[in-house]
Amino acid sequence: MPEIERVWQANLQVYGADKVWRQLNREGVAVARCTVERLMRRQGLRGVVRGKVVRTTISDSKAACPLDRVNRQFKADRPNQLWVSDFTYVSTWQGWLYVAFVIDVFARRIVGWRVSSSMHTDFVLDALEQALYARQPSPEEALIHHSDRGSQYVDPVPV
Repeated sequence: MPEIERVWQANLQVYGADKVWRQLNREGVAVARCTVERLMRRQGLRGVVRGKVVRTTISDSKAACPLDRVNRQFKADRPNQLWVSDFTYVSTWQGWLYVAFVIDVFARRIVGWRVSSSMHTDFVLDALEQALYARQPSPEEALIHHSDRGSQYVDPVPV
């Protein structure tokens, strides 16, 4: 236990069990990796976790959510029958970027997309508007647009 703490302290308290175990092996201290992990846990020693967790789906429990009209059955018999949308995040050198996209389920193609440095409602609406402009579905086609329950997709004003 003192050897584990020494290596952890010598490396600015950022090493996790794997790096502490490797360093001990380099120094000739024969110990199993699982033992290092167990003893570090017992001593309350933890390595630094890289990265930052980004939450993209932030549900608004007070906002009225539209009904799930597809009942998790993502199948379409024709183009412009069912579109699904979501967005994700990408780490760049400048920080996080958010990418919203709209997919035609029948064609399995992205029909609209937008990139933004913030995850506000505007950029997901822009992706939908791009899809509507590009595909121009007729009112008779009864297009269904499905998204998750994130606050960016829920309109706080009743429609």
